[in-house]
Amino acid sequence: MSHDHSILVLGAGELGIAVLRSLVRRAVSEPGVSLSVLLRSSTIDSSEPAKQKDIAELRSLNIALLPGDLAGQSEASLADVFRRFDTVISCTGFVGGKGVQLKIARAVLAAGVKRYFPWQFGVDYDVIGRGSAQDLFDEQLDVRDLLRSQDQMEWVIVSTGMFTSFLFEPSFGVVDLELNTVHALGGWDNAVTVTTAGDIGRLTTEIVFAAPRIAGQIVYVAGDTVTYRQLADAVDATLGLKVRRVEWSVPQLTGELAQEPGNAIRKYRVVFAEGTGVAWNKDQTFNAQRGIAVCGLEDWMRENLLTEANALLQ
Repeated sequence: MSHDHSILVLGAGELGIAVLRSLVRRAVSEPGVSLSVLLRSSTIDSSEPAKQKDIAELRSLNIALLPGDLAGQSEASLADVFRRFDTVISCTGFVGGKGVQLKIARAVLAAGVKRYFPWQFGVDYDVIGRGSAQDLFDEQLDVRDLLRSQDQMEWVIVSTGMFTSFLFEPSFGVVDLELNTVHALGGWDNAVTVTTAGDIGRLTTEIVFAAPRIAGQIVYVAGDTVTYRQLADAVDATLGLKVRRVEWSVPQLTGELAQEPGNAIRKYRVVFAEGTGVAWNKDQTFNAQRGIAVCGLEDWMRENLLTEANALLQ
């Protein structure tokens, strides 16, 4: 690797901040690495306490704050921003709406960036294919097609499965502690791969600096891969509960989506219920092959849900 290595992270949400923290720790032993993050001006200048706290942390870590608007700026304008960086890691999520992921990828390519990690931290879009219930996934395949069609820029896709915390998000409805219920998406033997944001940050950093250099491939990581039956058993055993178990079938979820076709949560439920491209063998992942310890499902529950579960039992 060249002596100077400038890395730009796009966004500092749950994943972006985890990636940045991990890169900072690694940069101590990597001479010449400089870190920047692209944020909206409104975020940098925000008076909201939570955002102010994040900005203060980023500044304390000597991360350069770069104002920009991925949704609002043109492809050419973004390319001008990206041009000075060797590596760009996109941690933006889907918040920008349709067309933004492809625009970012084109801008990174036009800028002559050496290496790009697109926002693909999730399911296996190749296996899911086009025309899924979550229409944003088709654009993820457009991005893959673009990256595979060129040879001037290295790219790496990190497939992580679902963020572990999302499995317990009340609005998603899989684990609903208030209702003491676990819902199986599509069936109890359906599986899902989950990884915490912190582990995705650590593993992405390992992939960035891996030797031999990783390029032009999809790297699979996993904190855990479990069936919904194993999930319900783990909730009972770890949190001392006896949850109700309710199956949400694919026809039921498809029907609910038809009633509200713009509902993003219902789109995700259908995709995960169909059970294709959303789980892989943990033994074959990058972290398993490298012997890197990660936070499993039960570890995450003990760290994040025991207090809540105990309150519900009172």
